[in-house]
Amino acid sequence: MKRRKFILQTGTILAGSTLLPASSAEAFLKTKAKKRIAMVGLGVRALGMWGKSVVEKFGNEVEFVGLCDINEGRLRFLKSDMGVSCPTFTDFDQMMRETKPEILMVTTVDNTHHEFIIKGMEMGADIITEKPLTTDEDKCQAILDAEKRTGKKVRVTFNYRYSPHRAKIYEILRANTIGKITSVDFHWYLDTSHGADYFRRWHRLREKGGSLLVHKASHHFDLLNWWIDSDPEEVFAYGSLDFYGKNNSFRHTHCRTCPHTKQCDFYWDITKSSTMMKLYVENEKYDGYLRDGCVWKEDIDIFDKMAVQIKYANKVQVSYSLTAYSPYEGYRISFNGTKGKMDAWIKERQPWDDEGFDEIQITSNFGKREIIKISNTEGGHGGGDDRMKQHIFLPNQTDPYRQAAGLRDGAFAILTGIAARNSIDSGKPVKIGDLTSLVPGVKKL
Repeated sequence: MKRRKFILQTGTILAGSTLLPASSAEAFLKTKAKKRIAMVGLGVRALGMWGKSVVEKFGNEVEFVGLCDINEGRLRFLKSDMGVSCPTFTDFDQMMRETKPEILMVTTVDNTHHEFIIKGMEMGADIITEKPLTTDEDKCQAILDAEKRTGKKVRVTFNYRYSPHRAKIYEILRANTIGKITSVDFHWYLDTSHGADYFRRWHRLREKGGSLLVHKASHHFDLLNWWIDSDPEEVFAYGSLDFYGKNNSFRHTHCRTCPHTKQCDFYWDITKSSTMMKLYVENEKYDGYLRDGCVWKEDIDIFDKMAVQIKYANKVQVSYSLTAYSPYEGYRISFNGTKGKMDAWIKERQPWDDEGFDEIQITSNFGKREIIKISNTEGGHGGGDDRMKQHIFLPNQTDPYRQAAGLRDGAFAILTGIAARNSIDSGKPVKIGDLTSLVPGVKKL
């Protein structure tokens, strides 16, 4: 038997399903009009996600009172692009003292997140931080201690939770459609455009981004933790750098001045993007940061292929992999349950025409199959970006699907990647409970 459904990608995709108790993060959602917001770290993420779009769409609810970055050129550009009149600062403490924001948005380089999260809470602000929460277990523990000490709250912006396709998967799993989950196969592919870009930027350095197991895969591990409804308990992993970095016969510092442009498939002409030129190239003189760095640089020390085994507190087993040099981008995921199986193949970027939808296939153990089609015509991480921002900035939001991610969620997402990285380094399995004071457990809804 085969039955097909088509679900439009709208805000009502989850209507009619059984509502679950809201998480403790729901209290963070209940905002009042004109919250005072400051932002630190004004790179492309701040520009594309938290700048002009927030001002234009949520100007009745929030007001930017301060912007901060070590690069004064980017400060001027972001302020102009956002169309705000707030003061700008290169001194973070000064901004916090003078503007007294209620909410601090942290969009800095990953390995500095903890500094601004902790100091922001100590200076009276709740925190909205980009993923990953931070880059190692010691910094994570310091954030956990600071939230407990100050009474302030941290929210991590896991926008993938809000896309209709991922939310539908959550709904199906909560409805017990395939029975008790026993194992998951999850394989993510970054293509030679998006994947390569991590190796051009500061993300190429483990010290800055914690490796893609933390910077990128924390998104994926958070989805797993959310879908499985349990905490990771033990991790074992393999990883290596087999494609980028030293694995080439030629290299240069950055693309613009490279003598190998005609023979390099990864040559990227940043001058074709007026935004990248204004944000980065015109401001190199302030900090020396080269946005169009070479993917073959010998200082690259992160992995470009990773394989991770995860055991959860509820005994679910996960096989996860991440490849950063695929010809197409997307992921395959399969949930195995006691009543059946759910499969999904998501095409995020590919060199062929898209059909306009993504599928979820549900197959029972005894032959019944159902295919659900969900429109993928929305941009912004499958429609997740806009939905998440509405959840954050509009007042009196409820959270029946526990999409708002608090500090515990952010911590377990990065601790999975940190454990995997530590396992690769040591060649041994790593217990999540040994990394911080957090004790993994089975969530109770």
